[in-house]
Amino acid sequence: MNKVLLIIQREYITRVRKKAFIIMIFVVPLLIFCMGFVIALVGKNSTELTSRQVVKVVDHSGQFAGKFKNQNNLVFETSNRSIDDLKKIDLKKDENLSALEIPNDYDKKNVVNIYSKKKPGITLTEKIAGEINQIALNNGLTKNHIDPAILNSIKSNISLNTVEITETGDNKSNLGANIGVGIACAILIYLSLFIYGAQVMRGVIEEKTSRIVEVIISSVKPFQLMLGKIIGVGLVGLTQFSAWILLSIIATKIAGHTMASSSGGIMGALSVLQTIPFGKVLGCFIFYFLSGYLLYSALFAAVGSAVDSETETQQFMFPITLPLLFTYMLSVTILFRAPDSTLAVWLSMIPFTAPVAMMLRLPFGVPDAQLIISMVLMVITFVFVTYVAARIYRVGILMYGKKASYKELVKWFFYKE
Repeated sequence: MNKVLLIIQREYITRVRKKAFIIMIFVVPLLIFCMGFVIALVGKNSTELTSRQVVKVVDHSGQFAGKFKNQNNLVFETSNRSIDDLKKIDLKKDENLSALEIPNDYDKKNVVNIYSKKKPGITLTEKIAGEINQIALNNGLTKNHIDPAILNSIKSNISLNTVEITETGDNKSNLGANIGVGIACAILIYLSLFIYGAQVMRGVIEEKTSRIVEVIISSVKPFQLMLGKIIGVGLVGLTQFSAWILLSIIATKIAGHTMASSSGGIMGALSVLQTIPFGKVLGCFIFYFLSGYLLYSALFAAVGSAVDSETETQQFMFPITLPLLFTYMLSVTILFRAPDSTLAVWLSMIPFTAPVAMMLRLPFGVPDAQLIISMVLMVITFVFVTYVAARIYRVGILMYGKKASYKELVKWFFYKE
């Protein structure tokens, strides 16, 4: 046990003393903050046009001309010229000029066209589509003797508050905050498993190719070396995450006090985040980071022991990382829309996909039974995978000059001590 502790100490101290580690502790939270600010800024301005756009309306139906409403940086002009004439002369000269052609049978599918010198952006096309659909709706209402002004005056804009019923009372929740925290946790787990697992693999490859491992193995067992390396790098990751969380809490408190009087929007955002059970989410994040890391780093260590260089790892890496990649892609596209779906539940139970899927589901509320089953399966699978990886590691760490295959790895597993 003392030998394992010495290896853990060596791996931990060697990495935390590096300048890159110390710099990243402060740089990553700053980068995340800046990235969030830029995304919010881009999202705010994504619905607005950045330059003046002129749209020539060629209306063959006679139902739309003169009814378009100008918007910020978007001007509609009715044109009596042919669309071919506009394409040959005007559109070739001005990139900010477009021509909208509306045929007589405009109500059919894919018959209304917009022409421009370059491909129009989605903001421009959405604004034009919104205008033409609103005019078509008003025309239909008028045709059926319904006053569009009256209809618009009685339109409502009702928003829903989500309230969770708990044993301690009713708690207001926010769907947007749940989605944001769930996706953020899933992405963070996904990246951390790759980053710190790859560190274990690179460390094994470096020691193997430099033949340092031959000296180390003379003093400790291969399993002790692998375990010490995995735990040491894992503690480095935990230290880094702890520092990031602490800095984020401090930054949030400072932002809250500084902007309390000047920005109600920011205070509103902070109050929304308070609806998330951060204690439970943080505790589960630590568990799934550690258990997921231990599970995958054992496999990464086995891969590192089976090859002589990092370029040879690709054939083994893809099948190992595929479950994580598959779950990550589903999490940020589909699963957050249905966190309690059968697919989401099963992915949060399967140990190789649970770290990402369960962290996505947690802000929405996960039954305790499902959480306990998932955690127990994670521990059992980690123990089993570590046993398998250790048997491969003990042989592969001393193999040189021979390209390993899956068949070879199976043989190494069954080699006797």
